[in-house]
Amino acid sequence: MADSAGNRAELLRGEFLGQTALIPWRELQTHYAGGRVVVVEPALDLVEVAVQLGMDNAGLFRSWIERGEVAAVSDDQARAWLECERELWAVVAPPWVLVQVPG
Repeated sequence: MADSAGNRAELLRGEFLGQTALIPWRELQTHYAGGRVVVVEPALDLVEVAVQLGMDNAGLFRSWIERGEVAAVSDDQARAWLECERELWAVVAPPWVLVQVPG
């Protein structure tokens, strides 16, 4: 069982890595309006967060949320990113779009 979970994690890692891209915030506005955009702190690996989301690792995800390392994008963040035409790293981990400010 652990081996199949490891294989699934590796498959997801490859998939998410291939889909990760730098994208202007303005192109994510529809997803933000739908409440589906999550910001990931730069200290975390964006692809690994997507993998753990895809693996439904609720315990780890909960700890990231509690520490403020993963959170819904706030209205203030969204406004600031739009005003400065911010580009963000993004990956889609359905139904979520995970974003991260480039470091």
